[in-house]
Amino acid sequence: MGVPLRQQLTVASYLMKQKLTGVKKYPLVLMLEPLFRCNLACAGCGKIDYPDEILDKRLSFEECMQAVDECGAPMVSIPGGEPLIHKEMPQIVAGIIARKKFVYLCTNALLLKKRIDDYKPSPYLTFSIHLDGMQDRHDASVCQDGVFDRAVEAIKLALGKGFRVTVNCTLFQGEKAHEVAEFLDYCMELGVEGVTIAPGFSYEHAPRQDVFIKGTAVKELFRGIFKIGKKRNWKLNHSSLYLDFLAGNQSYDCTPWGNPTRNVFGWQKPCYLLSDEGYANSFKELIDTTAWGKYGTVNNPKCASCMAHCGYEATAVEDMLKHPLKGLLTSIRGPRTEGDMVPEPIPQYVDEKPLPVFAGIPIRVE
Repeated sequence: MGVPLRQQLTVASYLMKQKLTGVKKYPLVLMLEPLFRCNLACAGCGKIDYPDEILDKRLSFEECMQAVDECGAPMVSIPGGEPLIHKEMPQIVAGIIARKKFVYLCTNALLLKKRIDDYKPSPYLTFSIHLDGMQDRHDASVCQDGVFDRAVEAIKLALGKGFRVTVNCTLFQGEKAHEVAEFLDYCMELGVEGVTIAPGFSYEHAPRQDVFIKGTAVKELFRGIFKIGKKRNWKLNHSSLYLDFLAGNQSYDCTPWGNPTRNVFGWQKPCYLLSDEGYANSFKELIDTTAWGKYGTVNNPKCASCMAHCGYEATAVEDMLKHPLKGLLTSIRGPRTEGDMVPEPIPQYVDEKPLPVFAGIPIRVE
């Protein structure tokens, strides 16, 4: 597992505190999304389908700090859009570090060389750099040539300056297990701390819908990857049980409140991936008023193919807390790559009226 001991102990302490105090719905990672604007237009992205007046909006430093304090999660992931576009991002990151929260600043790295001196290395700061495979695969994924080379250059620069660096990889249609394995080998050669890897979520607003991989094909792909990985020394930024879930060996429901999202509209219901379900004005309102039972692979067609770590990593962590021996054995042995998979979930969709929208923006109806 590519996570330093200090961070593991901090998160473990936080989890035990939630258990001892009887908290049922607690956040593990705050998804802080201070802008939607990006300098790329990736084929599988559902985050930039907004008019310019929305893309020009920003969460202020004060709003970001309020969200961090209100949520209380020990880790903060800053996706986007492209966070390095935000003029207050160095101040935002410094504010999170001052609170001793672990922050993952997610970036496509196109601006990192220019902006890197705005940041100081810290055990609480990690640059999470987007790479969806080797050069041809990644450049095709982001719909622009040359991005892979610039991202790799930025990775080497950040590592040379003493920063923590991870790679964030999303898998799409047409992936081959041996090609993903080659990519993971390359990431380890670069010297990154670890790799986050998950299947792409089929955003309704994504420019292309034919790029997503679904169902048993996802699990077969991951079994192929992990089978090769048994002879490698990959550092993956996931719990062992989440990786076992990707390989089709665990039957999990998602835990959407585990990674709550705060963006320019408010606190997004129910999770980072669904953008048309409404917003809350506070984290407490999000927890108390979201109809959580409406969501999940069996309850909502929008969730049907989701296996994203922002929904299922928290479930896997909860399972590990309940069954530590299972988690330990899976960590030692690695995900099972042969034998029967758990059955595919059977949909039990509930008919729901669509949320009213105007120009693609959800409207709150009182």
